[in-house]
Amino acid sequence: MNQQITSPTLDTLFKRTLARQPDALALVDPINKQRITGQNRKRLSYAQADRAISAIAAHFIESGLPTNTVIAVQLPTTVEFALTVLAAHRAGLVVVPLPLLWRQSELTSVLNRTAARAIVTCGRIDGVSYADIAMNAAAEAFSIRHVCGFGSDLPEGMASLDQAILQDSRTSRSVIQDGRKPALISFDVTSDGFRPVPRAHFSLIAGGLAMSLESDLAQGSTIMAAFAPMSFAGICASLVTWLLSGGTLVLHHPFDEEVLEAQLTDYGCDTLIAPAQLALRLDERGLERLPGLRNVVGLWRTPEQVGSSAAWTAKRATLTDVYLFGEAGLFGARRNAEDGSPARIKAGPHSAPREAPGAAIAGEILLTPK
Repeated sequence: MNQQITSPTLDTLFKRTLARQPDALALVDPINKQRITGQNRKRLSYAQADRAISAIAAHFIESGLPTNTVIAVQLPTTVEFALTVLAAHRAGLVVVPLPLLWRQSELTSVLNRTAARAIVTCGRIDGVSYADIAMNAAAEAFSIRHVCGFGSDLPEGMASLDQAILQDSRTSRSVIQDGRKPALISFDVTSDGFRPVPRAHFSLIAGGLAMSLESDLAQGSTIMAAFAPMSFAGICASLVTWLLSGGTLVLHHPFDEEVLEAQLTDYGCDTLIAPAQLALRLDERGLERLPGLRNVVGLWRTPEQVGSSAAWTAKRATLTDVYLFGEAGLFGARRNAEDGSPARIKAGPHSAPREAPGAAIAGEILLTPK
């Protein structure tokens, strides 16, 4: 008899921790969420998050979205983003994260290019009606059949996912847990416009491992994610590192340094994942006021700047530089423990833009129009 071989997905990683510690704290909202979205903050255990994920997945299934359907998500860095992505994967859907700075024209272009069948957003974010933007973009995208959102005062025709969670539907369908299946489509910006980059589950897990293994992220860590999760690197730096550690993910909507430090202190975060410039600025001001912080992961959108960056001075906390090459890929390198200087990276055939004269640019070589 043929045995079906499966490999881990993001939902598999979540369910492993759920089975081991259902009552452990899983997800924590930013402390200024009320200002950002007008919604109350949430603190969810793994069991509570699982019920919400199942209810949102049931809503997607009951709305008639077939397996492997593409669903666009434009949400702030709150608990709802994590719940929606995991719910989409539990229903067998593919997620397209949309940056918050994108407006109607960009949304319409991406929705049409990916043939997205649904879009998820929030009523208002920082005073802007993202629900109206999504509705107008959906009207111009012929593939969109379902528009839903979180928050109050949603426009007519937009389904409420807050209500879906309250109804707690148990509708489900069998989805093969295979890490080779598509999980994410992110977009790189090129001279020719947006370029879609599809990712399988195992690709996302590999990106998260590149960060967590190099930084020696401990199991059960309390992670503060302060990098917008709207790209391959953003998803790896938040959802994936959290799922791999089986700890707690504290979310921060970028950027308010006072709020960030308050969250790090209030929740005893031992790990901070943030843009490298922000991490170095915190180090310059002294990390003595954050006694629980032991691990900092700094993400560089412009990796050619790592070599000339300031030395890391904190002795209690280590810094790992993560080099980002657009949506092509990433790698991490921990700083020298003695003087805080960046690790020496051996030159290869590819480079970051403008780094080495005559070298091929990694993003152009590794990402093709196909």
